[in-house]
Amino acid sequence: MNPRPRALITGASSGLGRGYARTLAAEGYDLVLVARDEDRLNQLAEQLRTTQNIHAEVVVADLSTRDGIDAVNEIIATQPIDVVINNAGFGLRGTLLDTDAADLDALDRVLAGAVRELSLSAARRMQSRGRGGIINVSSLAAVTTMGQYAASKASTLVFTEALAGELRGGPVTVTAVLPGFIRTEFHSRLGVERPGPGPIWLSVDQVVRESLRDARAGKVVSVPGWGYRMAALVAPVVPRPLMRWGSAGFSFARTRDR
Repeated sequence: MNPRPRALITGASSGLGRGYARTLAAEGYDLVLVARDEDRLNQLAEQLRTTQNIHAEVVVADLSTRDGIDAVNEIIATQPIDVVINNAGFGLRGTLLDTDAADLDALDRVLAGAVRELSLSAARRMQSRGRGGIINVSSLAAVTTMGQYAASKASTLVFTEALAGELRGGPVTVTAVLPGFIRTEFHSRLGVERPGPGPIWLSVDQVVRESLRDARAGKVVSVPGWGYRMAALVAPVVPRPLMRWGSAGFSFARTRDR
């Protein structure tokens, strides 16, 4: 009997990562769940073992640190992993000028550096096994100028597109997911109000469902939600001064609400 497929998910303790874990467990995947919050990871792993009868391994790792990245790399290098979902992330409430350089570095390491290292490690390993898929969660913020978060997400988008080009025609796929606003704990953890009207907010289930569908279809970029897909099509032709103006206005609103 063939072993069950196995997925490694970073940022699995909450939000989108938790959604990927639940969906893949329901499909019969064994899981490696990675995050900093050990209690939440253990609770999720136990729930999925009980309800879905799968194996779920917990890895407590801070991907803003060298040790954290190395711990996950070791699993990818030594254990069979069919799917890697790089989802770990966080935001910074302050502006660029108000934020310590160390905090900006940590953000960039989680959103871009760790994604790059884990993707390359996984791609090489998957190529040698003859199969595999990588999903890198970027953001629609990648087309804006909204601070270091946008800059790091843009880096992940371009990196993923470049890696997809190198993997084209082979057995390994890589997909960048560009969600818009999702109903998660992200904004409450930042201590800011959710911007915009209710209809612009997507559910975790919708983002997970559409992004997995696109990844399995071999799409390099997935933008869940038809409204956001239209926005992604329009964004490249928006004059950069207008994009900077809009991005600065959004950042000012966040700062003003502090």
